[in-house]
Amino acid sequence: MLADAITNNAASPPVHFADASKIAMIELNAVTKSFPVSATQTSYALRSVTMKVMAGEYVTILGKSGSGKSTLLNLVAGLDRPSSGTVRVAGTLLADQSESALARWRGRQVGVVFQFFQLLPTLTVLENIILAMELAAAVPVSRRRSLALDLLARVNLAEHANKLPSMLSGGQQQRAAIARALANDPPIVVADEPTGNLDTETAHDINGLFQQLIMEGKTLFIVTHDTNIAHAAYRVIELKDGLVVSDSAPQTARQTPPNAAQPSAHL
Repeated sequence: MLADAITNNAASPPVHFADASKIAMIELNAVTKSFPVSATQTSYALRSVTMKVMAGEYVTILGKSGSGKSTLLNLVAGLDRPSSGTVRVAGTLLADQSESALARWRGRQVGVVFQFFQLLPTLTVLENIILAMELAAAVPVSRRRSLALDLLARVNLAEHANKLPSMLSGGQQQRAAIARALANDPPIVVADEPTGNLDTETAHDINGLFQQLIMEGKTLFIVTHDTNIAHAAYRVIELKDGLVVSDSAPQTARQTPPNAAQPSAHL
């Protein structure tokens, strides 16, 4: 498979730190993202955004549609590049990486959860997770199936392992997408409106999963409109017209990351 062709390419192992509270996992310095509208006009998705997220933090990004939330997440995940400024994630300056190098880096360092799941429709749920492992070549072949089954059990989908995504509910597909994001034990998980299409009960379950990940030392960077998720975070960053207009801890959130921010064991 495609992954076999990249197995021998150099790729750093997932970054985990013993003293997580002193390590910046996400750093943006004066990041601007612009798009030409015409020969004389430019539209700005982000305007000189600077921020730092420490290992083990749970950060949510709020803002109205068009505020720059998804653009920010795509830059952090290495899915897009800034027009100016620098983005450093898990110790890697993303501008220095080619597209193929970014794909290998992302497979090991950042687990991405999309709003509309993005599961491959012709593969079973189990095969979707195994494919993520194959593409990153971070998990030994002999362990991939058992590890994928363990991940599905963790998100209460073990009995659905051999079903196609179309046979699952929206909530089940989102849980499968989270399991896939964890396939290579990345230190960072980013999610774009992960509960936007889910009912209240399922959204509550997803929020519980995120809380578990934080207790294991993951760094979470979540774009959301869900106030329950926002209030569960350590920090809420609000964007407006591409600018950071507030960056603070919600009153209901714990104020500091847990001591559990240790090197996470591979599930």
